[in-house]
Amino acid sequence: MESKGTKSGIFTVRDMCLIAMFAVIIALCSWISIPMGEVPFTMQTFAIFCTLALLGGRRGALAVLVYILLGTVGVPVFAGFTGGVGILFGATGGYIIGFIFTALSFWLITALFGRKLIPTIIGLTVGLLLCYAFGTAWFMVVFTRENGAIGLAAALMSCVVPYLLPDAVKMALALTIAGRVSRRVKL
Repeated sequence: MESKGTKSGIFTVRDMCLIAMFAVIIALCSWISIPMGEVPFTMQTFAIFCTLALLGGRRGALAVLVYILLGTVGVPVFAGFTGGVGILFGATGGYIIGFIFTALSFWLITALFGRKLIPTIIGLTVGLLLCYAFGTAWFMVVFTRENGAIGLAAALMSCVVPYLLPDAVKMALALTIAGRVSRRVKL
């Protein structure tokens, strides 16, 4: 639930602390990384899902943006303790930028349909699909520039298909945690 301060367009100190805290949680989860071919398996998406489900679209989108900005200026918050603008221009940078689309689409869908379970699931799912689409397109451009052409099917098999089930599990876990936390703590 959005705090009273955010409805008027002004963020409270509490809102800013929550945004900062969840940006750090996203960074911590990005460090939980298992190399899997071109794109590592991380817990970033889990943290993004938790952030959006708990903070809502507006504050959640800002937490994602803060996380990405920290990494862009060189703070090692991305997978593998990396940071810097070069990561965003690399093969997996499109997925990091895609998190912005995840957050914005979630914000839009929940603003239109409310923060009930079904709109939340739809918002996270649409956001994840946008992240996959942008990240895969970016991956194909970078891969083609560095290694030669790659087809859409090959890119999807490398960068999306292996992550579909794990990301669905991460989403379900994030929704479960968000539901339980929301019943006990007013964020």
